[in-house]
Amino acid sequence: MNTSVAIAMLCGLILGAGCWLMLVRLPFMRPPRFSDRIEPQLKSQNLDSRLLRAPTQNLTPFGPLERILRPVIRDAIIAMSRFNPGYTALGKRLARAGSTKSTLDFRAEQLLWASAAFVLAVLVVIGGATSGRFSPAGSCIAVLGSALGGYLLRDFVLGLRIKRRESRMLSEFPSLAELMALAVAAGESAMGAMDRVSRSSNGELSGEFATILADTRSGKPLTEALQAFSSRAELPPLVRFIDGLVVAVERGTPLADVLRAQAADVRDAAQRELMESAGRKEIAMMVPLVFGVLPLTVVFAAFPAIAALEMSL
Repeated sequence: MNTSVAIAMLCGLILGAGCWLMLVRLPFMRPPRFSDRIEPQLKSQNLDSRLLRAPTQNLTPFGPLERILRPVIRDAIIAMSRFNPGYTALGKRLARAGSTKSTLDFRAEQLLWASAAFVLAVLVVIGGATSGRFSPAGSCIAVLGSALGGYLLRDFVLGLRIKRRESRMLSEFPSLAELMALAVAAGESAMGAMDRVSRSSNGELSGEFATILADTRSGKPLTEALQAFSSRAELPPLVRFIDGLVVAVERGTPLADVLRAQAADVRDAAQRELMESAGRKEIAMMVPLVFGVLPLTVVFAAFPAIAALEMSL
């Protein structure tokens, strides 16, 4: 395959994609939904002005091109959601990551990452074809594998973000728990202590405290807001902390002692984790020591004796 054939294939792919995009944008290919048909009759129920609505954020830096492709991406996401039962679990993971995106936005990002990997793999295959190296089976595997890898890479990045955020929350928890204990001991209520801590500190956990306060000020009971945060966090120390707060609020038990005890437990758990990590790293250090440093030491120690024996012989 020469260069002209590869360029012709690329132009054909671009032309085919453009024709397909024009076809799917035709009115008879996109029938109006039931909600779109009844929306003009329900305008009296929607009194907010369009000028006050939050602007939609683009998922890509392509601007107008994204607005053209947005209906196609939305249809693809809806079609994929029919075969994916894990939307509830995905919503919990997004909440654990502290993201304000919806599950549809995340699936759209996954689709865009897969498309970018697919296009990059196609360009690499075309570049290899122009140089004379082309294998149909290998090219198909590389293109499809790249698309799947891009789709899974976005999920992997979300997992890394969850781990980093939860580690920051655990590192902030002992200090904030002690601050709340001091505020409660000084006469503040549980809600007042949480408000004081959220205003005097910055971080992931203080932001969650601010969310709890916003829920309670909007009319939700404090215990329900705390339990919602407990289901959102899914961290054992924070779950125990929230359970202690709920019991103290409902039954009137001393809250300061509970907070101090939980902060001490988290510090002890952090110390144990640090000791376990040090132990694992100590064992890992034995590998280069045994297989790298020790053989060289033996060689340097035994080589003069072996050389002297050979000279004497």
